[in-house]
Amino acid sequence: MVKASLPWRVVPLTNAHCEELCTWKYPSPYELYNWPSWEIMLQEQIEFADAHIRGEQYRAVVDASGVLSGFVQFFPIVGVTRLGLGLRPDLIGKGSGIGLQFVQLLTREAQKIAPGHEIDLEVLVWNERAIRTYERAGFTITDTYEKQTPMGMSNFHCMVYDAASPN
Repeated sequence: MVKASLPWRVVPLTNAHCEELCTWKYPSPYELYNWPSWEIMLQEQIEFADAHIRGEQYRAVVDASGVLSGFVQFFPIVGVTRLGLGLRPDLIGKGSGIGLQFVQLLTREAQKIAPGHEIDLEVLVWNERAIRTYERAGFTITDTYEKQTPMGMSNFHCMVYDAASPN
């Protein structure tokens, strides 16, 4: 297990980062966050395997030593930046506050990228651990809906960031 050292930096997502992301394995019930192999991603041009999408939307989060700690997608919607994010599996759920620091960093980065845009994210309704972290970072549930996942239809909350909340 590699320990994350703060501060983190948000940097371009490289091919090497992408390959590494595809090796991350989240335990049950979080396995739906696992990416396919890098070979499949490239073959099917899924998400960050598409160089254009990767360049415009995806970034890596590295620690002070340059070790990959997570990733973020800044998905553009009219007037909104939707965050898609992932923290390295061995850093999750330790009760150390790393998840909160990660979300705060990405929220600040989204504000720099698209000043004045609303910032939101989607989270599965059963992912209470993530919901608590997002709430502590200043996000509020504003909508709940069903959408397709690799595992079938699932219910999601949309959570919107309130810039007036402490972050």
